Amino acid sequence: MAGGLRAGLPSGTVLIPRALGDPDGATRACDEELVAALLAAAESCGMEPLDAPLLCSPVLVRGRERARWAAAGYAGVDMESMRLRTRRLAAVRVILDTPERELSTAWLRPLSAIVSPAAWRELPWLARTAPRSARLAAEIVARAFPARER
Repeated sequence: MAGGLRAGLPSGTVLIPRALGDPDGATRACDEELVAALLAAAESCGMEPLDAPLLCSPVLVRGRERARWAAAGYAGVDMESMRLRTRRLAAVRVILDTPERELSTAWLRPLSAIVSPAAWRELPWLARTAPRSARLAAEIVARAFPARER
């Protein structure tokens, strides 16, 4: 899953970036063959994937920071993709939180979410949306790279 950075980009949007970047300015191009397979698989699932750049941040991005990174060209943000060390790389992310529906600041420290009523109010939505988003991303990967018989 990823956070949406652009206003008007709804939860459930499939993001398959062609490039990754981090807050320090490092960038990495995604493997075009893998990206093409993921884009085709997303379309076969009835989705209209977005292929804009993905920011990889070590912290949850909220508020003005979302707008800042959106203005820099990024559509979404995750915490993992740029950390992968592999020769070929691609990512599929489904937008969860957005500028219009931000996660509580309690999620900045997940243990504090346990005692935060603001975070509790988000739990029903997260319990519905997060698994659905994860299943969609898994379905796209499975269609893009079907298991081969050995």
